Amino acid sequence: SPTYMEELKESACGLEGLLSAESGKFCGILNGIDTSVWNPETDKSLLKNYRIGNVISGKKANKTALSKKYGFNPDLPLFGFIGRLVYEKSADLLPEVIREVLSKNKELNILILGSGDENIEKQISALKEEFKGNFNVHIGYDEELSHLIYAGADFLLMPSRVEPCGLNQMYSLRYGTVPIVRRTGGLRDTVIDIGDGGFGICHDQASVWDICYSIGRAIELFKDQKSFRKIQKQIMKIDNSWDKSAKEYVDLYKSI
Repeated sequence: SPTYMEELKESACGLEGLLSAESGKFCGILNGIDTSVWNPETDKSLLKNYRIGNVISGKKANKTALSKKYGFNPDLPLFGFIGRLVYEKSADLLPEVIREVLSKNKELNILILGSGDENIEKQISALKEEFKGNFNVHIGYDEELSHLIYAGADFLLMPSRVEPCGLNQMYSLRYGTVPIVRRTGGLRDTVIDIGDGGFGICHDQASVWDICYSIGRAIELFKDQKSFRKIQKQIMKIDNSWDKSAKEYVDLYKSI
C-alpha cells in the first residue's frame, strides 16, 4: 500500500483509530497531473519548447533566460524551490540551508518562488544581497514563472515535512528536472533514489544537514553529465497523468 496510507494511520486529525480499524477497506490512489497544461512541448510560458529528443537544448534555453533575469551563471547547476513558505514544506529550514551551502560553495544557484509565513519570507529575502549571483527569490505566486522554473531548473527542492501526495515533483519529472525530496507520503511513492536504481535524490529527515547533503549529491550527479542527461530523458517518460490514476479508480470500482 502507498506510504501515505500508513502515515494517515498515525496522523489523521483524530481519524487514526477509524482508519486503522477499517484498514481492510482502505485504498490509496495518487493524484494525477494535467498533461495538457504541464507539457514542455506546448507550454506557452516557456522561452523554448522541448521534448525528450531535444531536452538538453530546450532546458538550456529556458535556464539561460532564468539566469539572465536573476543574475546567475547558466553553466552552474540551478536548484529551484516552488511552493508555500510554511512549516509543512520545511521552508523554515531554507534560510539556514542557503547560508550553509553558499558560504562554502559558489558553484551552484538557488532560486525560490513562493509566499507564506512573513518571518520566513523576511529571512529568505534578507539573503539576496549577501549571496548575490548565486541566490535569488521571488516572493509571491506567479504561474508563468513557476512553469519557467520547472523547465529551466536542473533540480527541484521539495523537503516537505508533510506531503499527502504532492504535485510539484510530478511537474518537475515531466519537465526533465530532477526532484530532491524527503521520503514522506506521496513523495516516497513517486520518487526513487538514484542509489536504489532510481532517478531522484531522497533524504529521510526534514533537517538542514539532510537537505545540504542531498544538494551535495545533486552537484556530483550534475558533474557526471552523461548520467545526468540520461536521467533527464528517463524521467520525462514517467506517466503521472490522470489517465493512469483514472484507470486505478475504475479498477477499484469494478473490484467493489
